[in-house]
Amino acid sequence: MRKMYLLLPYIVKMMKKNIALVAGGDSGEYEISIKSGIAVKKNINPDLYNVYPIVIKGDTWLYKGNENEISVVDKNDFSIKIADQKINFDCVFIAIHGSPGEDGKLPGYFDLLNIPYTSCDMFTSSAGFKKNFTNCIVSSFNIQTAKSLTVKDDSNITLEKIVSEIQMPCFVKPVRSGSSVGVSKVAKVEQLPAAMQKAFAEDNEILIEEAIIGREIACGVIKSLGKTYVLPLCEIVTHNEFFDYEAKYTEGKSVEIVPAPLSAKEETLCKVTSSFLYEQLNCKGVVRFDYILTGKGLFFLEMNTVPGFTEESIIPKMVREMGWNVSNLYSMLIEDALACKKA
Repeated sequence: MRKMYLLLPYIVKMMKKNIALVAGGDSGEYEISIKSGIAVKKNINPDLYNVYPIVIKGDTWLYKGNENEISVVDKNDFSIKIADQKINFDCVFIAIHGSPGEDGKLPGYFDLLNIPYTSCDMFTSSAGFKKNFTNCIVSSFNIQTAKSLTVKDDSNITLEKIVSEIQMPCFVKPVRSGSSVGVSKVAKVEQLPAAMQKAFAEDNEILIEEAIIGREIACGVIKSLGKTYVLPLCEIVTHNEFFDYEAKYTEGKSVEIVPAPLSAKEETLCKVTSSFLYEQLNCKGVVRFDYILTGKGLFFLEMNTVPGFTEESIIPKMVREMGWNVSNLYSMLIEDALACKKA
Protein backbone atom coordinates (compact mmCIF):
# COMPACT_ATOMS: atom_id res chain seq x y z
CA MET A 1 0.00 0.00 0.00
CA ARG A 2 2.84 2.41 0.88
CA LYS A 3 4.52 1.67 -2.46
CA MET A 4 1.29 2.47 -4.32
CA TYR A 5 0.96 5.73 -2.37
CA LEU A 6 4.47 6.76 -3.36
CA LEU A 7 3.76 5.98 -7.01
CA LEU A 8 0.44 7.87 -7.04
CA PRO A 9 1.88 11.24 -8.22
CA TYR A 10 3.55 9.52 -11.18
CA ILE A 11 0.37 7.59 -12.05
CA VAL A 12 -1.66 10.81 -11.99
CA LYS A 13 0.89 12.52 -14.23
CA MET A 14 0.77 9.65 -16.70
CA MET A 15 -3.05 9.89 -16.81
CA LYS A 16 -2.91 13.59 -17.72
CA LYS A 17 -2.89 14.47 -21.41
CA ASN A 18 0.36 15.63 -22.98
CA ILE A 19 -0.21 18.98 -24.70
CA ALA A 20 2.31 20.54 -27.07
CA LEU A 21 1.98 24.34 -26.93
CA VAL A 22 3.46 25.74 -30.14
CA ALA A 23 4.38 29.42 -30.47
CA GLY A 24 6.72 31.61 -32.51
CA GLY A 25 6.45 31.22 -36.26
CA ASP A 26 7.91 32.91 -39.29
CA SER A 27 6.02 36.19 -39.54
CA GLY A 28 6.11 39.67 -38.06
CA GLU A 29 3.84 38.36 -35.31
CA TYR A 30 6.59 36.19 -33.79
CA GLU A 31 6.97 38.21 -30.57
CA ILE A 32 3.21 38.46 -30.05
CA SER A 33 2.91 34.70 -30.55
CA ILE A 34 5.59 34.08 -27.92
CA LYS A 35 3.62 36.27 -25.50
CA SER A 36 0.44 34.36 -26.34
CA GLY A 37 2.24 31.09 -25.64
CA ILE A 38 3.45 32.33 -22.25
CA ALA A 39 -0.09 33.42 -21.31
CA VAL A 40 -1.60 30.10 -22.40
CA LYS A 41 1.04 28.12 -20.48
CA LYS A 42 0.29 30.17 -17.38
CA ASN A 43 -3.46 29.48 -17.59
CA ILE A 44 -3.77 25.87 -18.78
CA ASN A 45 -5.00 23.70 -15.91
CA PRO A 46 -1.91 21.78 -14.64
CA ASP A 47 -4.14 19.25 -12.90
CA LEU A 48 -5.49 18.10 -16.26
CA TYR A 49 -2.61 18.57 -18.69
CA ASN A 50 1.15 18.21 -18.97
CA VAL A 51 2.11 21.24 -21.08
CA TYR A 52 5.28 21.26 -23.22
CA PRO A 53 6.13 24.66 -24.79
CA ILE A 54 7.60 24.33 -28.28
CA VAL A 55 9.01 27.30 -30.16
CA ILE A 56 9.01 27.11 -33.96
CA LYS A 57 11.19 29.36 -36.09
CA GLY A 58 11.92 28.22 -39.64
CA ASP A 59 13.39 24.72 -39.54
CA THR A 60 14.25 25.03 -35.84
CA TRP A 61 11.62 23.39 -33.63
CA LEU A 62 12.62 23.27 -29.96
CA TYR A 63 10.98 22.23 -26.74
CA LYS A 64 12.02 24.74 -24.10
CA GLY A 65 11.30 23.53 -20.58
CA ASN A 66 12.22 24.77 -17.15
CA GLU A 67 15.83 25.35 -16.11
CA ASN A 68 17.06 25.69 -19.72
CA GLU A 69 15.91 22.18 -20.62
CA ILE A 70 15.90 21.96 -24.43
CA SER A 71 14.94 19.16 -26.80
CA VAL A 72 14.85 19.14 -30.60
CA VAL A 73 11.48 18.08 -31.98
CA ASP A 74 11.51 14.93 -34.10
CA LYS A 75 9.47 16.09 -37.11
CA ASN A 76 8.89 12.49 -38.24
CA ASP A 77 6.26 12.03 -35.53
CA PHE A 78 6.29 15.38 -33.68
CA SER A 79 7.80 13.96 -30.51
CA ILE A 80 10.51 15.05 -28.09
CA LYS A 81 12.90 13.34 -25.70
CA ILE A 82 13.43 14.41 -22.12
CA ALA A 83 16.04 12.53 -20.10
CA ASP A 84 15.94 9.73 -22.72
CA GLN A 85 12.17 9.41 -22.33
CA LYS A 86 10.18 9.87 -25.53
CA ILE A 87 7.17 12.16 -25.21
CA ASN A 88 4.30 11.86 -27.69
CA PHE A 89 1.50 14.37 -27.70
CA ASP A 90 -2.23 13.83 -27.30
CA CYS A 91 -3.07 17.30 -28.63
CA VAL A 92 -1.39 20.45 -29.95
CA PHE A 93 -2.42 23.92 -28.78
CA ILE A 94 -1.59 26.24 -31.68
CA ALA A 95 -0.66 29.76 -30.53
CA ILE A 96 1.22 30.77 -33.69
CA HIS A 97 -0.25 33.87 -35.34
CA GLY A 98 0.71 33.98 -39.00
CA SER A 99 2.73 31.30 -40.77
CA PRO A 100 2.94 28.34 -40.23
CA GLY A 101 0.22 28.14 -37.57
CA GLU A 102 -2.56 30.30 -38.97
CA ASP A 103 -2.09 29.71 -42.71
CA GLY A 104 -2.86 25.99 -42.70
CA LYS A 105 0.64 24.53 -42.86
CA LEU A 106 0.81 23.17 -39.31
CA PRO A 107 -2.81 21.94 -39.33
CA GLY A 108 -2.06 19.98 -42.51
CA TYR A 109 1.08 18.52 -40.94
CA PHE A 110 -0.78 17.46 -37.80
CA ASP A 111 -3.57 15.94 -39.90
CA LEU A 112 -0.98 13.73 -41.60
CA LEU A 113 0.25 12.59 -38.18
CA ASN A 114 -3.30 12.18 -36.84
CA ILE A 115 -2.59 14.51 -33.91
CA PRO A 116 -5.56 16.70 -32.89
CA TYR A 117 -5.07 20.45 -32.60
CA THR A 118 -7.03 23.41 -31.27
CA SER A 119 -7.55 25.56 -34.37
CA CYS A 120 -9.32 25.39 -37.74
CA ASP A 121 -8.29 22.74 -40.26
CA MET A 122 -5.87 23.29 -43.13
CA PHE A 123 -8.49 24.42 -45.66
CA THR A 124 -10.31 26.91 -43.44
CA SER A 125 -7.04 28.26 -42.02
CA SER A 126 -5.46 28.84 -45.43
CA ALA A 127 -8.61 30.41 -46.92
CA GLY A 128 -9.13 32.57 -43.84
CA PHE A 129 -5.52 33.74 -43.85
CA LYS A 130 -5.57 34.89 -47.46
CA LYS A 131 -7.65 38.04 -47.27
CA ASN A 132 -8.74 38.21 -50.91
CA PHE A 133 -9.95 34.58 -50.81
CA THR A 134 -11.84 35.22 -47.58
CA ASN A 135 -13.55 38.28 -49.05
CA CYS A 136 -14.68 36.33 -52.11
CA ILE A 137 -16.14 33.55 -49.98
CA VAL A 138 -17.82 35.90 -47.52
CA SER A 139 -19.31 38.12 -50.24
CA SER A 140 -20.78 35.00 -51.88
CA PHE A 141 -23.07 34.80 -48.81
CA ASN A 142 -24.33 38.35 -49.56
CA ILE A 143 -22.33 39.77 -46.66
CA GLN A 144 -20.87 43.19 -47.45
CA THR A 145 -17.11 43.58 -47.94
CA ALA A 146 -15.07 46.61 -49.00
CA LYS A 147 -14.33 47.02 -52.69
CA SER A 148 -10.76 45.83 -53.29
CA LEU A 149 -8.08 45.10 -55.84
CA THR A 150 -5.42 42.37 -55.59
CA VAL A 151 -1.97 43.24 -56.93
CA LYS A 152 0.96 40.82 -57.37
CA ASP A 153 4.56 41.96 -57.10
CA ASP A 154 5.31 41.02 -60.71
CA SER A 155 2.33 42.89 -62.17
CA ASN A 156 2.74 46.09 -64.15
CA ILE A 157 -0.35 47.78 -62.78
CA THR A 158 -0.26 51.57 -62.88
CA LEU A 159 -1.37 54.06 -60.26
CA GLU A 160 -3.93 55.33 -62.75
CA LYS A 161 -5.45 51.85 -62.98
CA ILE A 162 -5.62 51.54 -59.20
CA VAL A 163 -7.22 54.97 -58.75
CA SER A 164 -9.76 54.24 -61.48
CA GLU A 165 -11.02 51.23 -59.49
CA ILE A 166 -10.40 52.15 -55.85
CA GLN A 167 -11.41 55.41 -54.23
CA MET A 168 -9.30 57.25 -51.66
CA PRO A 169 -8.87 56.87 -48.76
CA CYS A 170 -7.88 53.22 -48.95
CA PHE A 171 -5.94 50.59 -47.09
CA VAL A 172 -2.94 48.81 -48.54
CA LYS A 173 -2.24 45.49 -46.85
CA PRO A 174 -0.42 42.22 -47.46
CA VAL A 175 -2.80 39.46 -48.53
CA ARG A 176 -1.25 37.10 -45.95
CA SER A 177 -0.47 38.94 -42.74
CA GLY A 178 -1.86 39.56 -39.27
CA SER A 179 -1.67 42.17 -36.48
CA SER A 180 -1.77 44.87 -39.19
CA VAL A 181 1.87 44.13 -40.07
CA GLY A 182 2.67 45.88 -43.37
CA VAL A 183 -0.67 47.73 -43.46
CA SER A 184 -0.98 51.42 -44.36
CA LYS A 185 -3.87 53.83 -44.67
CA VAL A 186 -3.52 55.98 -47.78
CA ALA A 187 -5.29 59.31 -48.20
CA LYS A 188 -3.53 60.57 -51.34
CA VAL A 189 -2.44 58.89 -54.56
CA GLU A 190 1.19 59.93 -54.10
CA GLN A 191 1.31 57.86 -50.88
CA LEU A 192 0.46 54.65 -52.71
CA PRO A 193 3.97 53.62 -53.92
CA ALA A 194 5.49 53.71 -50.42
CA ALA A 195 2.49 51.89 -48.95
CA MET A 196 2.67 49.22 -51.64
CA GLN A 197 6.39 48.74 -51.05
CA LYS A 198 5.76 48.32 -47.32
CA ALA A 199 3.09 45.69 -47.96
CA PHE A 200 5.20 43.85 -50.56
CA ALA A 201 7.94 43.52 -47.93
CA GLU A 202 5.58 41.09 -46.14
CA ASP A 203 3.97 39.24 -49.06
CA ASN A 204 4.14 38.91 -52.85
CA GLU A 205 0.45 39.75 -53.10
CA ILE A 206 -1.20 42.84 -51.66
CA LEU A 207 -4.76 44.05 -51.27
CA ILE A 208 -5.77 47.63 -52.01
CA GLU A 209 -9.08 48.13 -50.28
CA GLU A 210 -11.43 51.09 -50.05
CA ALA A 211 -11.66 52.44 -46.51
CA ILE A 212 -15.03 51.88 -44.85
CA ILE A 213 -15.75 54.58 -42.30
CA GLY A 214 -17.55 53.33 -39.23
CA ARG A 215 -17.18 51.55 -35.90
CA GLU A 216 -14.83 48.57 -35.64
CA ILE A 217 -16.50 45.60 -33.96
CA ALA A 218 -15.00 42.22 -33.06
CA CYS A 219 -16.97 39.05 -32.36
CA GLY A 220 -15.55 35.82 -30.95
CA VAL A 221 -17.14 32.42 -31.57
CA ILE A 222 -16.24 29.06 -30.09
CA LYS A 223 -17.77 25.63 -30.63
CA SER A 224 -17.16 23.05 -27.95
CA LEU A 225 -18.57 19.53 -27.83
CA GLY A 226 -21.29 20.39 -30.33
CA LYS A 227 -22.43 23.66 -28.74
CA THR A 228 -21.68 27.06 -30.27
CA TYR A 229 -20.96 30.03 -28.00
CA VAL A 230 -20.92 33.61 -29.28
CA LEU A 231 -18.85 35.77 -26.94
CA PRO A 232 -19.69 39.36 -25.89
CA LEU A 233 -18.85 41.86 -28.62
CA CYS A 234 -15.95 44.30 -28.50
CA GLU A 235 -15.77 47.79 -29.97
CA ILE A 236 -12.26 48.93 -30.84
CA VAL A 237 -11.59 52.67 -30.56
CA THR A 238 -8.08 53.73 -31.54
CA HIS A 239 -6.24 57.01 -31.11
CA ASN A 240 -4.13 56.23 -34.20
CA GLU A 241 -5.20 56.68 -37.80
CA PHE A 242 -6.43 53.06 -37.69
CA PHE A 243 -6.05 49.96 -35.50
CA ASP A 244 -2.45 49.34 -36.58
CA TYR A 245 0.32 47.30 -34.93
CA GLU A 246 1.21 50.12 -32.55
CA ALA A 247 -2.42 50.65 -31.55
CA LYS A 248 -2.88 46.92 -30.97
CA TYR A 249 0.11 46.44 -28.69
CA THR A 250 0.97 49.81 -27.14
CA GLU A 251 -0.80 50.74 -23.95
CA GLY A 252 -2.94 53.85 -24.28
CA LYS A 253 -3.12 53.80 -28.08
CA SER A 254 -6.54 52.15 -28.22
CA VAL A 255 -9.54 51.27 -26.09
CA GLU A 256 -11.30 47.92 -26.38
CA ILE A 257 -14.82 48.20 -24.99
CA VAL A 258 -16.39 44.92 -23.87
CA PRO A 259 -19.33 44.60 -24.14
CA ALA A 260 -19.63 46.91 -27.14
CA PRO A 261 -22.25 49.66 -26.66
CA LEU A 262 -24.55 48.61 -29.50
CA SER A 263 -28.28 48.54 -29.97
CA ALA A 264 -30.00 45.17 -29.64
CA LYS A 265 -30.48 45.09 -33.44
CA GLU A 266 -26.81 45.82 -34.13
CA GLU A 267 -25.64 43.26 -31.58
CA THR A 268 -27.90 40.58 -33.03
CA LEU A 269 -26.69 41.32 -36.56
CA CYS A 270 -23.02 40.95 -35.55
CA LYS A 271 -23.59 37.77 -33.57
CA VAL A 272 -25.87 36.07 -36.11
CA THR A 273 -23.46 36.91 -38.95
CA SER A 274 -20.48 35.56 -37.01
CA SER A 275 -22.25 32.35 -36.02
CA PHE A 276 -23.32 31.85 -39.64
CA LEU A 277 -19.79 32.39 -40.95
CA TYR A 278 -18.32 30.07 -38.31
CA GLU A 279 -20.55 27.25 -39.53
CA GLN A 280 -20.31 27.98 -43.26
CA LEU A 281 -16.52 28.24 -43.19
CA ASN A 282 -16.25 25.01 -41.17
CA CYS A 283 -14.43 26.73 -38.32
CA LYS A 284 -13.08 24.95 -35.26
CA GLY A 285 -11.78 26.19 -31.93
CA VAL A 286 -12.11 29.91 -31.18
CA VAL A 287 -12.30 32.34 -34.10
CA ARG A 288 -12.57 36.14 -34.06
CA PHE A 289 -14.49 37.95 -36.80
CA ASP A 290 -13.86 41.66 -37.32
CA TYR A 291 -16.31 44.11 -38.92
CA ILE A 292 -16.92 47.76 -39.67
CA LEU A 293 -20.41 48.86 -38.65
CA THR A 294 -21.80 51.76 -40.68
CA GLY A 295 -25.10 53.42 -41.46
CA LYS A 296 -25.23 51.11 -44.51
CA GLY A 297 -24.94 48.00 -42.39
CA LEU A 298 -22.18 45.58 -41.42
CA PHE A 299 -19.02 45.17 -43.51
CA PHE A 300 -16.85 42.09 -43.01
CA LEU A 301 -13.21 43.00 -42.40
CA GLU A 302 -11.35 39.75 -41.66
CA MET A 303 -11.31 36.54 -39.64
CA ASN A 304 -8.64 35.38 -37.19
CA THR A 305 -8.39 31.62 -36.80
CA VAL A 306 -5.62 31.95 -34.17
CA PRO A 307 -6.53 35.14 -32.29
CA GLY A 308 -4.32 36.63 -29.60
CA PHE A 309 -4.18 34.91 -26.21
CA THR A 310 -2.18 37.44 -24.17
CA GLU A 311 -3.77 38.91 -21.06
CA GLU A 312 -4.50 42.11 -23.01
CA SER A 313 -5.89 40.37 -26.12
CA ILE A 314 -9.51 40.77 -27.18
CA ILE A 315 -10.63 37.13 -26.84
CA PRO A 316 -9.55 36.81 -23.16
CA LYS A 317 -11.41 40.06 -22.42
CA MET A 318 -14.55 38.66 -24.08
CA VAL A 319 -14.19 35.42 -22.14
CA ARG A 320 -13.93 37.22 -18.81
CA GLU A 321 -17.00 39.32 -19.66
CA MET A 322 -18.81 36.03 -20.43
CA GLY A 323 -18.20 35.03 -16.82
CA TRP A 324 -15.63 32.35 -17.67
CA ASN A 325 -11.93 32.36 -16.98
CA VAL A 326 -9.36 31.73 -19.68
CA SER A 327 -8.41 28.42 -18.10
CA ASN A 328 -11.95 27.20 -18.90
CA LEU A 329 -11.55 28.39 -22.48
CA TYR A 330 -8.28 26.55 -23.00
CA SER A 331 -9.69 23.36 -21.50
CA MET A 332 -12.69 23.65 -23.86
CA LEU A 333 -10.41 24.02 -26.87
CA ILE A 334 -8.29 21.02 -25.90
CA GLU A 335 -11.21 18.76 -24.99
CA ASP A 336 -13.04 19.61 -28.19
CA ALA A 337 -9.94 18.80 -30.25
CA LEU A 338 -9.57 15.47 -28.45
CA ALA A 339 -13.29 14.70 -28.95
CA CYS A 340 -13.05 15.46 -32.68
CA LYS A 341 -10.27 12.88 -33.01
CA LYS A 342 -12.36 10.25 -31.22
CA ALA A 343 -15.32 11.04 -33.44
